[in-house]
Amino acid sequence: MNSNGKLWEIKAADFLRKKRYKLVDVNYTTRFGEIDLIVKNRKYICFVEVKQRNVNSIASPAEFVTASKQQKIIASAQLYLAHNSSRLQPRFDVVEIYTENNEIKSIKHLENAFELL
Repeated sequence: MNSNGKLWEIKAADFLRKKRYKLVDVNYTTRFGEIDLIVKNRKYICFVEVKQRNVNSIASPAEFVTASKQQKIIASAQLYLAHNSSRLQPRFDVVEIYTENNEIKSIKHLENAFELL
């Protein structure tokens, strides 16, 4: 991942902390793929994909989280939960970061952006 990708993940983690989420893990990697952020609140453990796009992009950042990518995140989350028990309800979120000239213009947190199929 390029340095900007890491920067967007840090900004997303800061954004979620302000929403009272606690950071559990960053860049959790399995044989299936990687989960950018794992965060939790009182009710959910959230597996978060961070996507950045220019404000003039033809599609929203979340639209770039393909079905294939979703399946990799889900498989990685299942492996995480098999090794790290949690009483919290799992949820799959996307944090969209909109930029212009490499500066953040807005951040959106899409809760429950996709589900197990």
